[in-house]
Amino acid sequence: MSSFEQKYNDGIVKGFLLSALVWGIASMLVGVWIAFQMVYPELNIGPYFTFGRLRPLHTNAAIFGFALSIIFATGYHTVQRLCRVRIWSDKLANLHLVLYNLTIILAAITLPLGLSQSKEYAELEWPLDLLIVVWFVIFIVNYFGTIFTREEKQLYVALWFYIASWVTIPILFIVNNLSIPVSWIKSYSVFAGVFDANIQWWYGHNAVAFVLTTPFLGLMYYYLPKHIKQPIYSHRLSIIHFWSLIFIYIWAGPHHLLYTPLPDWLQTTGMVFSIMLWMPSWGGMLNGFLTLTQAKEKIKTDATLKMMLVGVTFYGMSTFEGPLLSIRSVSGLGHNTDWIIGHVHGGTLGWVGMMSFAAIYYLVPRIWNTNLYSERLANFHFWVATLGILLYIVSMWVSGITEGSMWRAIDSTGALKYPNWVQITETLKPYRLFRGIGGALYFVGLITMIYNVIRTIRTSGDGFKEIDLRVGLKEAKAQ
Repeated sequence: MSSFEQKYNDGIVKGFLLSALVWGIASMLVGVWIAFQMVYPELNIGPYFTFGRLRPLHTNAAIFGFALSIIFATGYHTVQRLCRVRIWSDKLANLHLVLYNLTIILAAITLPLGLSQSKEYAELEWPLDLLIVVWFVIFIVNYFGTIFTREEKQLYVALWFYIASWVTIPILFIVNNLSIPVSWIKSYSVFAGVFDANIQWWYGHNAVAFVLTTPFLGLMYYYLPKHIKQPIYSHRLSIIHFWSLIFIYIWAGPHHLLYTPLPDWLQTTGMVFSIMLWMPSWGGMLNGFLTLTQAKEKIKTDATLKMMLVGVTFYGMSTFEGPLLSIRSVSGLGHNTDWIIGHVHGGTLGWVGMMSFAAIYYLVPRIWNTNLYSERLANFHFWVATLGILLYIVSMWVSGITEGSMWRAIDSTGALKYPNWVQITETLKPYRLFRGIGGALYFVGLITMIYNVIRTIRTSGDGFKEIDLRVGLKEAKAQ
């Protein structure tokens, strides 16, 4: 069979897209639940459905269920087209999909049971960590096998951002999860004290960098120019963006540990590298914006493009706010308050969420070889999700600054003005109620998209039919 008669494996892309929809519903439903738990404590149903048990379930399902499904779906889709070859092994790809979803299912069972390492974004116990290692190795072998057998000599910059994730994530994951098992369901970290905290936030901050940033930048650099049928504004800027971002990002983690026993020089190093992140981050944002200027008219009617625009906007906002919060004086006000929650969700709901939705709206009609069921529903999704994000982050900004100010307030004698924690909590309730409403609106947008996607797939006569390579080659050449 000639290369022009081969087909891409789009079945694996479909599998991860459907996985994203399932874990998207689960993670965001739990997110809305725990948001309202902060306003109505009676929604804490013990012992399995309390905030302390559900919060890690929400973060793991959102980051490693929904977002990682999008990353793998777009990773498999782009590598085949940019390398102009089928994925190296269909069997390995299918095994990856099965073991990955098995892991998320087991996480959804064990976390409400309280089986946790109690480490941010690394709560899963050691048997699940080993399972993750197995399927990630399977994926890396398959991904790089595809690159090594490629027919396209040049590697487009989108692949660089994906590769940065595949190289860095294993290093972060293995080091942070080094532990000593004491039973089948319990282990203890080999690190302790401030050293453990430093390793944890080196991992935690770079989980944001190499799970929620670099692969979504790869997504942006591929799907944005593809969707508007125009080249990226500056290929040179994308290369500068890549190398500066991955070099600087990896050293910013200590800013999570300001005002702790961590050595001052290391706290300052984290702060300096965080501030330096403004440059490469905004370079990537500007490259996205300037690319979008080539499709000004299309933005008015195209929901997918609107989502990309909002996604890039929130990427810029979040990467401004993050370095700002790393400055000691600002951190003194904002750390451990709702401001941090607003910052995190500006990035996750605005940047990761909107770019994920855009990828789904781009891929589903093309992979299932049909037209989107309803552009009007997609536009409704865009507006309700955008309103939800704004309600969420603005309420958390106000709540966080109010919270930090009340903690620091002193009376004329120098004593704390608000020593009663309950008084502060009651003051924050209205803002947290608006946060829950914002999250609920975002969830409504997700349900709307899922309905739109299901109707789109049902109109397809191809089912899970794969896309002919000749179509893919035309797309790759256009890129």
